[in-house]
Amino acid sequence: MGNLKTEPARSRPDLLADPVAGALELWPADAPVDVENVLVAPIDAELADTAAFCAAYDVGLDVSANCVVIAGKREGETRYAACIVLATTRADVNGVVRRHLNVRKASFAPMAEAVGMTGMEYGGITPIGLPPEWPILVDSRVIAVPHVIVGSGVRHSKIVIPGPALGVLPNAEVIEGLAK
Repeated sequence: MGNLKTEPARSRPDLLADPVAGALELWPADAPVDVENVLVAPIDAELADTAAFCAAYDVGLDVSANCVVIAGKREGETRYAACIVLATTRADVNGVVRRHLNVRKASFAPMAEAVGMTGMEYGGITPIGLPPEWPILVDSRVIAVPHVIVGSGVRHSKIVIPGPALGVLPNAEVIEGLAK
């Protein structure tokens, strides 16, 4: 994983947003992936954005994943979902995601909304610890990667997690073709 210095995420709550640390504490003992396989690494917060992070820490875009919050309205109700895609791809927001949410139009949730609803920092949002009612849509290419690097809920660290673990998070659904 490039030149990241990782350690078990549960041992470093100072490197995690509160909802992420809470979700890791409640990680089921019988989960398909042991919580000890969820690692965290400190990084320079100024390098949290994907391209800068990958260049600075010698991490390939093909093992870096982005978690984006999508919103769409239907009959006055706003529906949210988180999408996990590799950094080499982009979520099909107005195709696959829009249909999954059953809305007429979908778009990236406004930053203030995404931050407020997740309790995470913009640019560090991760699928671990999201609101429990949100679906987590995972592109099938993500679960094919042995270890994926994704946000930790804060900008000063990253999580390293087995790709298949993202497909078995609560409310996760692996979708072929979620990303282009």
